[in-house]
Amino acid sequence: MSGLEARIVVDPRSVDVALSVGADECVALIGPNGAGKSTVVDVLAGLVRPDGGSVVVDGRTLAGDGRAVPTHRRRTGLVAQRPDLFPHRSVLANVAFGPRAAGASGREARGRAREALAAVGAVALADRAPGTLSGGQAQRVAIARALATDPAVLLLDEPTSALDVTARQEVRAALAAASAGRPTLLVSHDPVEVAALADRVVVLEAGRVVEQGTPAEVLGRPRSAFAARFSGLVTVSGTATTGGVVTAEGGELSAAAHTVPPGRAALAAYHPTAACLTRDDDGAGRRVDAVEPRDGLVRVRAGELVADVTLTRFAALGLAIGDTCRISVPADEVVVYEPGGGRIGG
Repeated sequence: MSGLEARIVVDPRSVDVALSVGADECVALIGPNGAGKSTVVDVLAGLVRPDGGSVVVDGRTLAGDGRAVPTHRRRTGLVAQRPDLFPHRSVLANVAFGPRAAGASGREARGRAREALAAVGAVALADRAPGTLSGGQAQRVAIARALATDPAVLLLDEPTSALDVTARQEVRAALAAASAGRPTLLVSHDPVEVAALADRVVVLEAGRVVEQGTPAEVLGRPRSAFAARFSGLVTVSGTATTGGVVTAEGGELSAAAHTVPPGRAALAAYHPTAACLTRDDDGAGRRVDAVEPRDGLVRVRAGELVADVTLTRFAALGLAIGDTCRISVPADEVVVYEPGGGRIGG
């Protein structure tokens, strides 16, 4: 058996998660704060001992059956939010530390460190001191440090969350190189990062897996309320009807098909670029509450509904805060959920 197979049970944190990662697969683990993502990473890394289940990497049992392999013997590479480099060592010495601690000679350790730095495009940083590095450079060095130990599994725990947009882009390229050819688990709150790096996405809520699939499936047609919000969909609360959802403000969003029982609390979700925005000079529409720039588009908020339109379209409509407008969404663009992480019907 190759790759990672795990069942992680941590009773005090109400976590019970079954997880598999193929030998050449990157799996993204997403979910709200407190869902159990960090607990899963901590158990895999050997930082937390599970109350049940097992962790098996390439056929080797790391936890379970009365066994608990120490962290330093697991061959797991961990890249966290902060690089935490040794300030008194050069970049090369930082990256060589892992192989040296594992018994490699100084020459071999330095050679593996240079190979790891090359893999993430950071060879030129080898002689630098950590204090002279930018955030993106330091994180690339941290990735190289994890790679230098030739990990059997790579754990990426929000590796770009502390970086600015420019640094995130350069570190993403390093992460793609690092994850190639080895089982990788990525914890992220960045949908772009998930779409760019992951082969599969697992959604965790309240310590349980509620959804999984390819990035296209989970981000494009999500089946959990969290995944809908994560992928940038607008969620509107209301009450289910046979044809969609009556919203809390009394409007209605039609859905092509769903199975949430009529009369039950429901969430309707749609992508704001799918909404049709028109001006309403009769005053019978919705009041424009806010106008915001949004990733090259203009986001118009009118009550509980939101529409993203191009700047050209917005200028042509001539809308301002306080004007009235209409926002409609095609039924086949609306999905319906039960709140609280429930699954979509349909």
